[in-house]
Amino acid sequence: LLGVAAGPALAVPTTAAARPAVAAGPDIPVANVKAHLAQLQSIATANGGNRAHGRSGYKASIDYVKGKLDAAGFTTTVQQFTTGGATGYNLVADWPGGDTDHVVFAGAHLDSVSAGPGINDNGSGSAGILETALAVAREGYKPAKHLRFGWWGAEELGMRGSSYYVNQLPAGERGKIDAYLNFDMIGSPNPGYFVYGYDQNLKALFENWFAAKNIATEIDTEGDGRSDHAPFQNAGIPVGGLFSGADYRKTAAQAQNWGGTAGQPFDRCYHASCDTSANINDKALDTNTDAIASAVWTLSGGTTNPPQGKVFESKSQLPIPDAGAAVESPVTVSGLTGNAPSALKVSVDITHTYRGDLVVDLVGPSGRAYRLKDSSGSDAADDVIATYAVDASAETANGTWKLRVQDVAAQDTGRINGWKLAF
Repeated sequence: LLGVAAGPALAVPTTAAARPAVAAGPDIPVANVKAHLAQLQSIATANGGNRAHGRSGYKASIDYVKGKLDAAGFTTTVQQFTTGGATGYNLVADWPGGDTDHVVFAGAHLDSVSAGPGINDNGSGSAGILETALAVAREGYKPAKHLRFGWWGAEELGMRGSSYYVNQLPAGERGKIDAYLNFDMIGSPNPGYFVYGYDQNLKALFENWFAAKNIATEIDTEGDGRSDHAPFQNAGIPVGGLFSGADYRKTAAQAQNWGGTAGQPFDRCYHASCDTSANINDKALDTNTDAIASAVWTLSGGTTNPPQGKVFESKSQLPIPDAGAAVESPVTVSGLTGNAPSALKVSVDITHTYRGDLVVDLVGPSGRAYRLKDSSGSDAADDVIATYAVDASAETANGTWKLRVQDVAAQDTGRINGWKLAF
C-alpha cells in the first residue's frame, strides 16, 4: 500500500443482518498461503532484507510465483518496464479457457518497500491470489469467463507497474475486463475487514459473503486511490477488493466488531523492517483468502471438473518424516456400487522442499498399491500438486483407500495437505 496517512477510518459498518448464502468457491488452506509467505520471507532474507523494486529480492519473488503458476498449467507473461532508473517486472497469468471477451482479473502488488521484507504489505495479497490460482488448477475448474491473475511491480513507487500494464493495454482489451479485484494487505496483525466501495455489485458480493459468516465489514477509505486498483478504475474498469488495514488506528467500535486492540494501528509494522512472517494474523489471512476464492468462482461462473460422479476427500494434514517410514492418509468410500473406474482420478496436494525425494502410491481397499510417482534425484522442484488417472477397475469402490507417501532421501521435509478421489 502506497503512501503515509493518519487518522481514523470513518466508514460505517455493514451489519450481518441479512444472512445470505455463502457463495461458491473452495476452502483455501491457510497453511498453503503461509508457505508462500515463508518463501517470500526467505527470499527477502537472502537478498538484503527486502523485495523492493530494482532489487534482487523482487526478481526472485517474480521467479518464485511464476514457477508455481507454470507448473500448475497457467500461461504466464513477464512484462518489463523501467521506472526510477531500474527495470521493473509485472507477472500476468492466464488460465486456459473461458470466454476471453469477458475477463475476471485478480491482482496484487508483489514488491515491498526497501525498509523490510513486506510480508503483510504485500506478500499477503500476493500469496492469497497465488493460492487461489493454484486452487483453480487443483480443482480442475472450468470457468465460463476467462480468468487472469496479476502481480505488479513498483507499486510502492506509485502504482508504476499496474499503470504501465493498463496504459499498454489496447482499449478493446480493457473493455473485455468485467472486473478487476485488488488485494493489498489481507493479513494485518490487528486486522479490520474492509471492502472496496467503488462498484456496487462487487461491493455487495464481498459484503454478502462476510455477512453470511457473521463478520461485519466497513467500506475502505484508508487505501482510497493508493493501490493498484486505481489505474484500472481510471480506465473505466469496474474494481473491487479487500483490505485489512495499514497505519490507521483501530477504533473502539471496530475492536468491538473485530477483536484486536483499540487505539493501535491495524499494522504497527507498516512499511517497516518488522513486516516479517511474524507480522500476520492467520485468521484474517485465512478468511480473506477464502473470500477471494469465492469471488473468483462466483464472478467467473464455471464448473469444476469432473462435473459428474462422487468425490471423497481428506483435508487432514500429515507430516512426512525426512528419509523415514512411509505415512498413509486414509479416505473411506461408501455408498457406491461395483468396482472403481478404469480412470479413477487421484488429486494430491503435498508440500515438500525437494519433491524428487518422494515416492507416492495409491493403496486400494484390497491392499494393492498403484504407483503415482517415483523418486528422482534430478527433480529439485518444490511440492507435488497433481491429478493422476489410475486403472483401479479391479478394486471394489467402497472401502478404505490410502495415499501412501515416503521420503526416501535426507535433508528435506514436507507434509500431505490433502487429497481426493473422483469416481
